[in-house]
Amino acid sequence: MRKLILQVQITLDGFIGRPGGQQDWMTWEWDSNLAEYTTAFTENVDQILLGKKLAREFIPYWETAAGKPEAEGYAKRFHLLPKVVFSHTLSDKDAEKERWPHTKIATGDLVEEVRALKEETGGDMIVYGGANFISNLLKDGLIDDYYLFINPVAISAGLPIFHNLKRDLKLSLAESRGFDCGIVVNRYKNPVQN
Repeated sequence: MRKLILQVQITLDGFIGRPGGQQDWMTWEWDSNLAEYTTAFTENVDQILLGKKLAREFIPYWETAAGKPEAEGYAKRFHLLPKVVFSHTLSDKDAEKERWPHTKIATGDLVEEVRALKEETGGDMIVYGGANFISNLLKDGLIDDYYLFINPVAISAGLPIFHNLKRDLKLSLAESRGFDCGIVVNRYKNPVQN
């Protein structure tokens, strides 16, 4: 069975964005060790899952980044990786209009769609957001591995992802690693899933 990995930047006080979604608090200047670490744990990923709102920023960003002459290999890879965008209002034709190459729109029940994707053959899948989309995946226990990129900042209010759980989410700490840029990555496993 394929694993679903969550990679998310988060504040010390548990938010992934300000109330309006702004991410001006994020540490953007990663050190080379963090970049290498991220590249290593995403090597087995062969599909990206996104909510509709984030897809509208994520997909064009990586397309632009991949097209730059100085583009790193991961930019091209993230542009070319197949993506599944979850939406009840978009269709595959909308993905064509948006010029989202390598993208399929999933319109069915989130739990059923994700479970079906996990049953397919292939490498791991990774999810990046947004807040509501991640919250729904968490609520239904669909995430296997958690990579929380904890930024050294508290913002006191914003978009949480752990607020909508049906029951306590008990995870197992697999690794905690600090980086020179100030980010600490806590990697957790969902013992129920693994």
